[in-house]
Amino acid sequence: MMIQTMTAKFKSFRWLAFLSLFFVLFTPVIQASEDVLTLDWIDLIPDEERKQFDDIGMPITDHSGGQAQQSLVGNVREELNGSQVKIPGFVIPLEGDENIVTEFLLVPYFGACIHVPPPPPNQIIYVKFEEGAPIQQLWDVVYVVGTLKTEVISHELAETGYLIEGIAVQDYED
Repeated sequence: MMIQTMTAKFKSFRWLAFLSLFFVLFTPVIQASEDVLTLDWIDLIPDEERKQFDDIGMPITDHSGGQAQQSLVGNVREELNGSQVKIPGFVIPLEGDENIVTEFLLVPYFGACIHVPPPPPNQIIYVKFEEGAPIQQLWDVVYVVGTLKTEVISHELAETGYLIEGIAVQDYED
């Protein structure tokens, strides 16, 4: 009887030791995969291109007539490809219904792509939500969380330099 009790305790101890070892070995991997990089829009522009704005300032939008044309100048940051990111922006719905959107453009300022020339492709993100995301107020800034890809997508409103496979839309907090 005593041997059976000791054997059961040893098996329990072995199982507990195995679980402890499992969590010690694999917890850093799990935590690393959950790290989300919070980006600002300037972070989507390569460093070499950011410096040009220091010398000449931001480009001026011409509202003198005709259809506003998107500037296709600007590269993406390839090193961000595949990153889990969180970025704030305004939503321009493309696909969905009155309750959810499944595809939309995320832009850095209100009215981009609609009232003024679209920003360059590296300042527009095409977002896809397989399950759909609730968007209550289109004029409010939201955070979009998901996997960022450096992928050009041409849409009638604008060309984009990035794609996010969205997993969450969150309220924006300053």
